[in-house]
Amino acid sequence: MSGFVKVAKKSEIPADTGKLVQVEGKDIALFKVDNKVYAIYSVCPHQGGPLDEGGLDGKVAMCPWHGWQFDVTTGVCTFNPSIKQPVFPVKEEGDDIYVKA
Repeated sequence: MSGFVKVAKKSEIPADTGKLVQVEGKDIALFKVDNKVYAIYSVCPHQGGPLDEGGLDGKVAMCPWHGWQFDVTTGVCTFNPSIKQPVFPVKEEGDDIYVKA
């Protein structure tokens, strides 16, 4: 698993919001969608809000500061597809979650 870093346990990720982790100095939010883990850059491009602290509705995370929404599986902003958050590869081994930044 070259380049992947163990960041959390799947059981630590809440069902309705994200979990903040850091990989290579990057703030990354982990979200569970249909029991699969996704990793997205946690800093909202609008004004720097923490996406990991926002709610999760299906596969859409919402920034708690101003309501910007992103599909955590693709990083695409729901109201403006030209805005895209970086997403990162995730590997799951049992309860362990690995991210490559």
